[in-house]
Amino acid sequence: MPDLPENRSETPEDTAGRQRVSPPETDAERRRRRARFLRELAEARELRDRVQPRRAKVARLRHAMRMRTFRW
Repeated sequence: MPDLPENRSETPEDTAGRQRVSPPETDAERRRRRARFLRELAEARELRDRVQPRRAKVARLRHAMRMRTFRW
């Protein structure tokens, strides 16, 4: 096995002891990040429903049954 070069970048062992210092996240940034996550999650669900229509139908029926039996 060849030796690793001496001038390599930091390894995980080098950075394990140090914490990356970043400015605190603002509420607006957190909301933007959350909105992007929820959009991507909805997109993934739509894709799954398109490629697995039987599973999507069963999920819809289960949800409808759950809503019918839910007590307010």
